[in-house]
Amino acid sequence: MERLVLHEYARSGNCYKIRLTAAHVGAQLERREYDIMKGETRTPKFLGEVNANGRIPVLQVGDRFLPESNAACWYLATGTPLIPEDPFEQADALRWLFWEQYNHEPNVATLRFWFGWIGEENFSEFQRVALPLKRAAGLDALKLMDEHLSQNDFLVADRFTVADICLYAYTHTCEEGGYRLADYPSVGAWLRRVEAQPGHVTLD
Repeated sequence: MERLVLHEYARSGNCYKIRLTAAHVGAQLERREYDIMKGETRTPKFLGEVNANGRIPVLQVGDRFLPESNAACWYLATGTPLIPEDPFEQADALRWLFWEQYNHEPNVATLRFWFGWIGEENFSEFQRVALPLKRAAGLDALKLMDEHLSQNDFLVADRFTVADICLYAYTHTCEEGGYRLADYPSVGAWLRRVEAQPGHVTLD
């Protein structure tokens, strides 16, 4: 495999999921840290050389750059048991990855960032208005997961896959955004199953 460099902000769940995927497949990552609170991903150098969208994570593969966390996880997982062989199950895994970025992360992860990095006392008017809407959408996402996991040990194909990694990253930190894992017992049991997988590494 070509040299892999993860351009990241270590506390980000999106960055963590790439490190977690790499740990499960035995890939070695070089890590380059950027402080998003200081605008280090908005510099002309970063925008010109790493990601014109000004966001992390970015997985550098040799001299090529792959933005978007779930795309990077899929790349690392390709050719391993983390991606099902059956075409429908592959598509189902992608369904969960898309859903994570569209329904889960924008609500569950956003509230973690707002409360943990910005602080409620510093919320903008937009954030104060959006807070109940994002909280409700996050509750819906966690409820959907809990209902699915009440009937399934893992999200796809009855086994641990890249879909579990990508959903684990922000679900296991959801209480930092004001959600209660105790309200979702099937999600809690699933988190423990994910954490019991060989190769698991914690958020650092």
